[in-house]
Amino acid sequence: MKNKYLILSACLLLTILAGCSSNKSVRPPAAADAAILEEYKIGVGDALTINVWRNPELSLSVPVRPDGKISMPLIGDVVAADLTTDQLSQSITKSLTTFIRSPQVTVIVANPSSSDFQRRVRITGAVSNPQSIPYREGMTVLDLVLLAGGTNQYASANKAKLYRKVGGELKVYPIKLDDLINDGDVSTNYDLQPSDIVTVPERSF
Repeated sequence: MKNKYLILSACLLLTILAGCSSNKSVRPPAAADAAILEEYKIGVGDALTINVWRNPELSLSVPVRPDGKISMPLIGDVVAADLTTDQLSQSITKSLTTFIRSPQVTVIVANPSSSDFQRRVRITGAVSNPQSIPYREGMTVLDLVLLAGGTNQYASANKAKLYRKVGGELKVYPIKLDDLINDGDVSTNYDLQPSDIVTVPERSF
């Protein structure tokens, strides 16, 4: 009886494996570069609040200028763009040690206006309304296509592409938009990440 049970179990496992191997698998895109997903970096136009403990005369609210710098009492211009708040805090602290003893600096991004462009996703090509919109957690290719009003009459939808920066290189992944929209095949309905670009080419006539 035990041997019969083992044989049945083995047959069932082989059947499942055979069924799995016959399915068409689509490899999902690799994760975007960590730099895109990591801690927020200060950008031009951001409004910063800088507090220097026990030195209210040095504390201020200041925008990041087009040259990527801010100005502070005593130390003058400080590079802020492309730094995290911790990195900028450390930079200011180091500069202030010449003037005050053991400065403690806190940097807060009060208005991260530059983040809108750092974390946008975009769709171009043969769609009703090409879009460049802020990334939202959970967005998929289909969400982006629908926000663009769907493909237009000239689209070669099954030749759409997803462009993503991975490992310092721009990677390209195929998207079967026609299959996704008309047949419900969600195998290429990839989850989007910040800075992703979807392109839909036109048919060749």
